[in-house]
Amino acid sequence: MDRATEMMIFVRCVEEGSFSAAARAMDMTPSAVSKQIRRLEDRLGARLFNRTTRRINLTDVGRDFYERCARIIAEIEEAEEVVSSLQDTVRGTLRVAATAAFARGEILPRINAFLERYPDLSLEMQLTDRMLDLVEQGIDVAVMLQEQVTDPSLVARKLANNRRIVVASPDYVARHGEPKTPEDLYRHNCLSLYNVSRFNDWEFEMPDGRRQVIHVQGNFRANTAGALYEACLVGVGLARLSAWMVAPRLRDGSLVELLPDYVQEVTAYYVLFPQGRHMSRKVRAFVDFLVEQFTPVPPWEQDESLMLRGYQRSGEPA
Repeated sequence: MDRATEMMIFVRCVEEGSFSAAARAMDMTPSAVSKQIRRLEDRLGARLFNRTTRRINLTDVGRDFYERCARIIAEIEEAEEVVSSLQDTVRGTLRVAATAAFARGEILPRINAFLERYPDLSLEMQLTDRMLDLVEQGIDVAVMLQEQVTDPSLVARKLANNRRIVVASPDYVARHGEPKTPEDLYRHNCLSLYNVSRFNDWEFEMPDGRRQVIHVQGNFRANTAGALYEACLVGVGLARLSAWMVAPRLRDGSLVELLPDYVQEVTAYYVLFPQGRHMSRKVRAFVDFLVEQFTPVPPWEQDESLMLRGYQRSGEPA
């Protein structure tokens, strides 16, 4: 194989985390991938991976080589995109990362419409609530919450406002009572995320206009908002969750809204992509599609049945 192909296989092994996963992604056999990596290491005279029976880890030399290879592969893909941009067809593989709960609830149900619009495009989607290095991990575009936007080098376009509300199951309220003020939360079991610490600082606007932040604690933590949602449904504790996620359960009575007289922090979802001289057609197509779906008024604000007590009091969008 030529050097560019060897680099592509190596980069894919790093991004997928194993030879077998890379083989599946590239429609190769694991033995063929392993053989190419050995040939690459022999040619370079350096070990790129430390191998165990369960996973592969980059050596220091391998990490340095990966950073350079990833940039080269990105340049190759960009060159191909420049040529494709002279044609009408959007093609290639688009690698997308998105906040897990929002992806499942709002993006994935719309993916078929996107792929039908661009039939020559393939989509790889990673659902995660972790902070990501888009360039290092080969991600073309990401959809993340405001709290997760930490890299100033990325282009960040606001996609939709996101109001959060405090909710609990009727069973939890019957057993522990209903908080009447934000300070009462200190006496309740509040569900939290352990991978996004800012998420656990619940901000409220008091009736006199002051802002108050409550750093919540409880006996259940998780790495996704979806897990907090499920725990809240079965009565583990209180959770502060996005209105789009809980509105159906508020309508059917599975959850109740708490502290409706205190306006809570409005965050937002952003669509992110690396800066570059050329914005690829596939990235532009996906960004434009998301903006079309969620801007200026997201779907959960268009249905009057989703208007919750907190919305009606504040008169602000979610």
